[in-house]
Amino acid sequence: MLYRKAFLALLLIPLLPISGALSHGDGAPQPVDTTGLEALGEEWLATNPYRNDSKKRDIAIEIGSRGYNSNCARCHGLEAKSGGMAPDLRELGEGETEDAWFISRVLQGATVGGRQKMPPFEGLLNQEAIWAIRTYIDAQPE
Repeated sequence: MLYRKAFLALLLIPLLPISGALSHGDGAPQPVDTTGLEALGEEWLATNPYRNDSKKRDIAIEIGSRGYNSNCARCHGLEAKSGGMAPDLRELGEGETEDAWFISRVLQGATVGGRQKMPPFEGLLNQEAIWAIRTYIDAQPE
């Protein structure tokens, strides 16, 4: 009986690290520390304010990387390389229309066929965090 339990334990032990290694983030939306980015105010901007400012862009990419990896990578893939579960965000163009879609989707989330596919981040992520994540995604090679 003791050998049987030991054998079962040995069979199951290798599975434990695999389950943790395959996930990205902990599944619950996480706030993003935007320390280092200038406050953008209450009114949402129409386009990414960090895109064309090299100094702010570098800081935004660093902050956006942390925000993306803790909130987005589990579905959209590491380094924004989707494995097919969710849209590949590297294919999103740069411009006011694409920025508006991105902000709307992040704030409101997505429901398809009555099932929530993406949680809403309104009230959790501020404007600085969302634009930093967008800047990180834009910096990823296709």
